[in-house]
Amino acid sequence: MESLTLEQYRRMVDKVLEFKRLNGDLPKYAIIDGCRIEKREYIDMIERVNKFFLEMGRNPGTVDIAPIDDISTVEKISI
Repeated sequence: MESLTLEQYRRMVDKVLEFKRLNGDLPKYAIIDGCRIEKREYIDMIERVNKFFLEMGRNPGTVDIAPIDDISTVEKISI
């Protein structure tokens, strides 16, 4: 699974927040519909969704799981 639907994302966030409320710390990973999402990945997802909501004024339809720094970037070339 490379992305979550908005419903799956909300369930993941609910589970993460409930774990934090009960244990005082964020879980090392979250499992949604058999997909294991590491802490670094779900924190990045939450930050991206919050940024999207602030900039666009609406929620995204899907949320990619891969952290931003794992996505290839364009290399700058000096001329």
